[in-house]
Amino acid sequence: MRWLRHGLTGLMVLAFMSAGGGYLWLRTSLPQLSGDVIVNDPDAVVEIIRDRNAIPHIRAQSSDDAYYALGFVHAQDRLFQMDFMRRLGAGRLSEVVGPPTIGVDRMMRTLGVYRLAEASLAELSEEARRAFAAYADGVNAYLKTHPGGWPPEFQALRYRPEPWRQADSLVWGRLMAMRLSSNWRTEALRARLSRLLPPERMDELWPGDDGDTPPTITALANGAMETLFAGLVRVWPAELRPVSASNSWAVSGAQTASGKPVLANDPHLGFRAPGLWYLARIEAPGLILTGATVAGVPLTILGHNGRVAWGFTTTESDTQDLFVERIDPADSTRYLAPGGSRPFETRKETIRVRGREPVTITVRETRHGPVISDAVPRLETAAGPGHVVALAAMALRADDRTSEAVFRLNRVRDWKEFKHALRDFHAPQQNITYADTDGNIGFLAPGRVPIRKSGKGRAPAPGWSGSHDWIGVVPFEALPQAFNPPSGRIVNANHKVVADDYPYYLGHRGTPSYRARRIHDLLDRARDGHTPRNSTDIQTDTVSLMARELVPLMSRLSPADARSQAVVRLIRNWRGEMDKARPEPLIFIAWLREFNRALYADELGPAFGDYWGLRPKFVKRVLTGRESWCDDTRTSATESCDMLLETALTKALSDLAVSHGEDMSAWRWGEAHFAHFRHPMFGRLPMLRRFADLQTPSDGGAYTVNRAQPWTGDTRRPFVSAHGPGFRAVYDLSDLDATLFMQATGQSGNPLSAHYGDRIVRWRDGEYLTIASNRAAAIDGAIGVLNLTPQRTRESK
Repeated sequence: MRWLRHGLTGLMVLAFMSAGGGYLWLRTSLPQLSGDVIVNDPDAVVEIIRDRNAIPHIRAQSSDDAYYALGFVHAQDRLFQMDFMRRLGAGRLSEVVGPPTIGVDRMMRTLGVYRLAEASLAELSEEARRAFAAYADGVNAYLKTHPGGWPPEFQALRYRPEPWRQADSLVWGRLMAMRLSSNWRTEALRARLSRLLPPERMDELWPGDDGDTPPTITALANGAMETLFAGLVRVWPAELRPVSASNSWAVSGAQTASGKPVLANDPHLGFRAPGLWYLARIEAPGLILTGATVAGVPLTILGHNGRVAWGFTTTESDTQDLFVERIDPADSTRYLAPGGSRPFETRKETIRVRGREPVTITVRETRHGPVISDAVPRLETAAGPGHVVALAAMALRADDRTSEAVFRLNRVRDWKEFKHALRDFHAPQQNITYADTDGNIGFLAPGRVPIRKSGKGRAPAPGWSGSHDWIGVVPFEALPQAFNPPSGRIVNANHKVVADDYPYYLGHRGTPSYRARRIHDLLDRARDGHTPRNSTDIQTDTVSLMARELVPLMSRLSPADARSQAVVRLIRNWRGEMDKARPEPLIFIAWLREFNRALYADELGPAFGDYWGLRPKFVKRVLTGRESWCDDTRTSATESCDMLLETALTKALSDLAVSHGEDMSAWRWGEAHFAHFRHPMFGRLPMLRRFADLQTPSDGGAYTVNRAQPWTGDTRRPFVSAHGPGFRAVYDLSDLDATLFMQATGQSGNPLSAHYGDRIVRWRDGEYLTIASNRAAAIDGAIGVLNLTPQRTRESK
């Protein structure tokens, strides 16, 4: 990235040549934590106590002033993260980075994310709009009053942050909705594989899938089509790539030691430095909020309000479809639809590029959604002669009111208000677990889920016929929900939320139930006396039921060489603990990874990399009855599964010996499997990676409750943990002040701050902290007390 390298080089030279002066200047980007800041907007003085854990306790005389202060502290601690988020959503990264991000900007402009954020602003109630306006005023007050330099990223790229707009705060919700509902990628992969495999073989790759390959694919299948769908996956922005997993459970008072509910939640997302979540407590007349916020957004996303606690997991419902649209042969400005052709809706978008001329693109939309094939350079017509590909997504609807729903969720006092608030929760569909101080627990999965005219959205569909169109949404009252269930508990770990007789199709369930089963097992052990500490033990549990299920199947072989024999004995005696200090997890995951390669690399060809993973459900199916996958189609011999298991084990051990030495007893899971929190900019440059990236050896794995997901398809670092619980919380409804929290990394987004990565070891080791409601407790050991003082108040003294 030429412009970035030049900027960073200049920054480093400046710092070194000034013999420390540059470093001292960069440190002026750190926030003022104590004293008074004179501002114009609040109605009264707002007190901000940063407690011993650097968590702001905001005490205001009105809710608008509280949101103003939240905007101020977010800007103090996470300004570049906020700016990166809004530029990503607006397709404006190239303005400051240069040509390398043109493709990302092109896709974001095609999706119209920022235009949709602006549309969402009009959907807010007057009360919510005031909150977003006050928050923006708080951000801008910081931009006006900060006396020092901007954070290092701004200095490196040589630009200043622009004033904050209300619509900027609505971008994050749109980005998350796209990230947590990217089912289209599976559709694209199935489209590619439809040329290589018969339907029954392809369905075996997704166990439990009922199959749904419409005639469009076979009618249009050609090399250009395959290239198109592969290209779409490649150009999709990394920030929107889906990997969703989370845990949440609520235990009723009948099963707890206190007699009141305990609710636990740990959402799993990709690791970044700084982490996504920012802890805060807000107190104003009629408003008490404690929990996880997101920099740039004036809402408490996960937390409690003194009466009600809530947690999120992803439903993984299918709320996206790809439609292959046929261009009108008589007029290329139109496309075919039931009843005749229609004109494309078009708009011009100009992408400003640092150091180059602006790039102007034409965005087309059909009745289904934006034409995303236009965002693949040089492949605009690759869908076949006269065809394009459009994306239908609930997250791309202009009338989305999800931000309004979360604003109302922050204020609910009981189950009735909870349900009413979530009627407006549109995208993405989420599983929201509920508990209140009256002793109730509940569960609701709000969101718009399409009802299709036919099919189940498992592969791209013909857009011109209307045969697979969306004809409605699942009614709100029919969405999955429960209130005070007889079992006395509610558990979700992204597994199936409805029974097979549920009348609506929510989507194919791709997440195995290992985590959910383990949570139930551990809850059973403390059925009559569950405590919050029991829940923290569960959140940090590292036993893999996946390993326990596959080890007997994989270790059935009798290898010929002594080393493999010793390893098989070692694995057989292992109990599936994904302990960072043990060799067994490393050996087992490396073996399973290689066995997956051996099973289907021959059949999938160029598409192999997009499917490659641990795939335990598929592996189990192969080893218990679908052994035809073990035959390598590239050879004339007939290979057995035991032959492939032994070959895969030999390959895995040889590779591990190269990277970790010949002494297997010295191998450690944590040496290869470390949690890596990558800085979105500095993490790309070796000279600054150590300065900004954060990493630590990590327990757990892809299928443990303490999730630590490696990208096993990564050919360079296949075991590094890049996805997991960046936030953990256990809410004690008998005493919400005793609620336990932990976030990964730290509160600050500035790499120069002592609070940039100060929590990573505590997070790794399963430690927690509390956020007091009492002012005296908050101020004890506080690192600063800051007052935002209105100018008129100062003048009146």
